[in-house]
Amino acid sequence: MNRGSEGGTLPPWRHPSFRTGAREMMSIAPGISAWGLVTGVAMVKALGVPLSLLMSMVVFAGSAQLAALPLIAAGAPVWVVWATALCVNLRFVIFSAQWRPYFAHLPLAQRLRLGYFTADLNYVLFMKRFPEPKPSAEQLPYFWGGVSLNWCAWQIPSVAGILLGERVPTHWGLGFAGTLALLGLMNTLLSDRATWVAAAVAGCAAVAAYALPLRLNIVVAIAAAVAMGLLMEQLPRQRRAA
Repeated sequence: MNRGSEGGTLPPWRHPSFRTGAREMMSIAPGISAWGLVTGVAMVKALGVPLSLLMSMVVFAGSAQLAALPLIAAGAPVWVVWATALCVNLRFVIFSAQWRPYFAHLPLAQRLRLGYFTADLNYVLFMKRFPEPKPSAEQLPYFWGGVSLNWCAWQIPSVAGILLGERVPTHWGLGFAGTLALLGLMNTLLSDRATWVAAAVAGCAAVAAYALPLRLNIVVAIAAAVAMGLLMEQLPRQRRAA
């Protein structure tokens, strides 16, 4: 809840910043929807409708879902599936650490809800709007505005893909459409030198490790990108300290 101008309280969805967060997310929503649709179709072809619906609602992490699906379909060990999903989502550890100064004062249950709805592009937009790591009344409504639209933009097409996926012919090339959607979303995250270098290292690592079984080259690429990103962030600090 947030303090109103007259000393009362406003629920987040009635705060002006909620609409601001949703509006800024709107331009990105079509790419997220395309990605969600492709993921829904991919899930239902591998898992069936009930498990696909459960995975979409509980996991809510498109990159982890797409990385885990071929492993599940290939009968990979459970630990490989879990390790792959964990590696794919390691970036959220960094996101959470960056969000800590803004939301650490909130109750644990509320922070867990925030964690479920957290997404890459919401993080980018939030940090762009609130570069100073200090809590303010506008931050939580802005966060909820962005993630609410993001969740709907993902889940509605994803569920549609799950329910209609068996009727979608494979020759439509939705996998390629999903790749294009992912590339579009990735380009919005390449905001500085560190992210560009990390993306280049990830691409080279994925190609170099392509021969690994169970698509473990994806895990190798993610680990290389995270390591390079952390190294790029530490170098300027070490120079300043020196």
